[in-house]
Amino acid sequence: MEAPSVSHGMTPDIFVHVRIIVGIILGLCISRLLTGFARFVQHPGSQIIYPIHLAWVGFIFLAIVHFWWFEFHLHWIKVWDFETYFYVIFYASLYFLASTLLFPDNMAEYTGYRDYFMSRRKAFFSILVLILLADIGDTLLKGRDHYHSFGIEYPLRTIVFVVGSIVAMFTRNQRFHAIFVTLVLVYEAAFILYRYTILE
Repeated sequence: MEAPSVSHGMTPDIFVHVRIIVGIILGLCISRLLTGFARFVQHPGSQIIYPIHLAWVGFIFLAIVHFWWFEFHLHWIKVWDFETYFYVIFYASLYFLASTLLFPDNMAEYTGYRDYFMSRRKAFFSILVLILLADIGDTLLKGRDHYHSFGIEYPLRTIVFVVGSIVAMFTRNQRFHAIFVTLVLVYEAAFILYRYTILE
């Protein structure tokens, strides 16, 4: 594959530079999630587990690992400019925001993770919608052939997840939240398994 060209006087190492910055951001995300999860082990009595919250932690962790892997395809971008660079950094930063929302610095004002997650659900699912929409732009950056390689499943999946996230912002129904997080978690795991093991 031809190495990406650059514009505005950038060096040919711009792709490596972008990967390093993205790696730093995603590394902070994973650190936040693992540190938060470790609290359950360190203080099992004081940190009450809320399964729906924990499932979203699992999904975001899996999505971050997946993101870090598929961003290798950024080398398909032939021309890098500041706008493209900023967009990729913005996209990665959304995962950091989602990670910090899942594990706040202080839980003193909440009775537990169920109380916290339900009270912050609008912020969390708003970030999730932005991640889903940013993924469309990121996929198109790598070329329309890459976008179309996912078929009709990709836009349908995005629509279903965005609509589900919007509903989740406004409902406290535990059955809906349980079904929704199970759907996205199972889909993400199945997609990765199919895309990177069965197809390869």
